[in-house]
Amino acid sequence: MNTRYILKKDHLPSLLRRLMKDYRLVAPVKNGHGDTLFSEIDSIDTAAIDLSDQPQGSIKPFLFPQQEVLFDYRSAPATYEFNPRPTSQPTVFFGVRSCDLSAVLYMDVIFSRKNRDSFYFQRRHESVLISLACNEPFANCFCNATKSGPFLEYGFDLQFTDLDDRFLVESGRAKGEEIIARFLPFFTPASEKDAKAQYQAFLEARSHFQQQVHADQAIKRLKGGPIADEIWGSLSLRCQDCGGCAYICPTCTCFTITDLPLSPTTGTRIRSWDACTAAGFTGMAGGHNPVDARSQAIKNRFLHKLLYDVEEHGRPSCVGCGRCVGICFGGVDIIRFITMVCNQM
Repeated sequence: MNTRYILKKDHLPSLLRRLMKDYRLVAPVKNGHGDTLFSEIDSIDTAAIDLSDQPQGSIKPFLFPQQEVLFDYRSAPATYEFNPRPTSQPTVFFGVRSCDLSAVLYMDVIFSRKNRDSFYFQRRHESVLISLACNEPFANCFCNATKSGPFLEYGFDLQFTDLDDRFLVESGRAKGEEIIARFLPFFTPASEKDAKAQYQAFLEARSHFQQQVHADQAIKRLKGGPIADEIWGSLSLRCQDCGGCAYICPTCTCFTITDLPLSPTTGTRIRSWDACTAAGFTGMAGGHNPVDARSQAIKNRFLHKLLYDVEEHGRPSCVGCGRCVGICFGGVDIIRFITMVCNQM
């Protein structure tokens, strides 16, 4: 598919305004405090859509909410009644960086294993992903090392590439083709000159990464056998069990489920995010915890990202967004871990 078009930048607000008639629109927006967050947009005229800065979070909470009610329940003599709540609405996600879109593709795999997660896929099937290729990687980015950016070849419905006064728009899936067909007057066919400009932007982006991360070397070393206990000890001493790395990570999908009674016969079942670094993550009902929170929790996190997922899915679950680098005040981020492993080789 992957057809190329040109959209002039001054036509973008009108296109988004038209899309909002049929979809909820979510895009990176700079709020009054100067923070860029993915947010639902009510008005194109008042929203400060920010395509220059890295959003502090990904679109994960919109597809896999931090807390959601799975269903209401009601008990009666010898029976239970379960009533799932509606969970989705047609949504266009605009301005999704390559790493974050790669994270959605990872979640597609995770939530389709064994029993498909209907709550996730209700939202996913009603979503349109419009990615924004990264012409200029951010300070902590290393998506080149995890093969999840800075430009994508697949997975997007539409991919936008900034070419100064215009966007080169590529359609990658049927939903993207449908949008272009519906709003064809906004687009013109891309020329060979436009294609060359995009390729030049891609080459320049690959040369601008500030972080030199050797993920492949670290993965090779982890496949070779256990690493020094001193590495786990050093990282564990730094970790404060805050869970920030898991909550900010676009691919962390661990959760816990609790039932909240509302009356003697009614209640709700709630799913909430959890983190493997949390002290109670592996706690058992009797109070015993088979996992040492100080050393094994952080070990599980990094081996999951760089070894277990590679063995099961053929690629790491880290997408190189670099957010864990910025959020961890203890310096227990994946770049530090990769560097420590590579230095041991």
